[in-house]
Amino acid sequence: MNRLAVPSTGRDLVAAGMPEPDDVDGGTRFQVRSSAQRESRVGGSRRVIRTVFALVGTLAVLGSLVACSSTGDRAGIVVTTNILGDLTRAVVGDTTPVTVLMQSGADPHSFAISAREAAEIERSALVVHNGLGLEEGVARHVQAADDAGVPTLAVAERVNPIEYAADESAGRPDPHFWTDPQRVRLAVEAISAQVIDRVPGIDANAVRDNTDRYLDELDQLDRWMADRFAAIAPERRKLVTDHHVFGYLAQRFGLQVIGAVIPSGTTLASPSASDLDDLAGAIRAAGVGAIFADSGQPDRLSRVLAEHTGLQIQVIALHTESLSAPGGGADTYLEMARTNTEAITRGLTGQSS
Repeated sequence: MNRLAVPSTGRDLVAAGMPEPDDVDGGTRFQVRSSAQRESRVGGSRRVIRTVFALVGTLAVLGSLVACSSTGDRAGIVVTTNILGDLTRAVVGDTTPVTVLMQSGADPHSFAISAREAAEIERSALVVHNGLGLEEGVARHVQAADDAGVPTLAVAERVNPIEYAADESAGRPDPHFWTDPQRVRLAVEAISAQVIDRVPGIDANAVRDNTDRYLDELDQLDRWMADRFAAIAPERRKLVTDHHVFGYLAQRFGLQVIGAVIPSGTTLASPSASDLDDLAGAIRAAGVGAIFADSGQPDRLSRVLAEHTGLQIQVIALHTESLSAPGGGADTYLEMARTNTEAITRGLTGQSS
């Protein structure tokens, strides 16, 4: 806008056909705007408005492209537990990187992750986790990734989960499905399908071939375990464990769970003195000869319970919730299942460990 200060009188300006001025600081100031100037100003305003809208549209497109780029940049698979990590690697092979968060021998209920690992979850193409409350220490990170749009697979929800039958966890879904090879079969099929569907650029044919081979191995394992447990006299198929972790195994192979040292589905709970007294009585009544404890957890309570029964009770270590380090007897899921089956068979038949 142009402003022109003119030392003239109002009459002169009016006579000249110009607008009447205002007095400002003893002088006279007025605005002169021709029709061409007015049209130029309106046109300029319209151009500014068009430019603003164009800029907003450009920013929106750029934002959309950034979002698409972020999704497209996601790569690899992140798996929470090492048991699921082994199953996923068996399916994936070398078609895409697989990162496993849980270390060998760790407790899936309580293990934690670093900030770098949490960020890696949100950059992955797929997050495979157990679900049903198992990974209590990392559940919020998985949820955050899911909220951010990262595809996630809660495997235990896909295997026809059962509920805990006793103690403080009764009625809640049991996440420890991997003690039943038939449910592991369902888990592998679910993982394979999600990998093919969700991971960009995956070699689907290779994944299908790997899956078929591994399913054959699981079928062989299931038959072998069934034969081993069938050799145990029915009256001796009674389990006592450090916490409730073998419900699926008992259902699949006809065993009976008498009780658990920690009367819960999580190692983060603790028993009372009356809990231990009640379980000691149940062990004596059932004639149980062994208590099975997780090799990755302290077995002090199990040994206290064994002494409290007044009987000769073995405390036998199993790999129940984590794979072992290489050479530890449970490097893979298949090895873990075979090692545990042999140990349980020895304990229930009264063989020394």
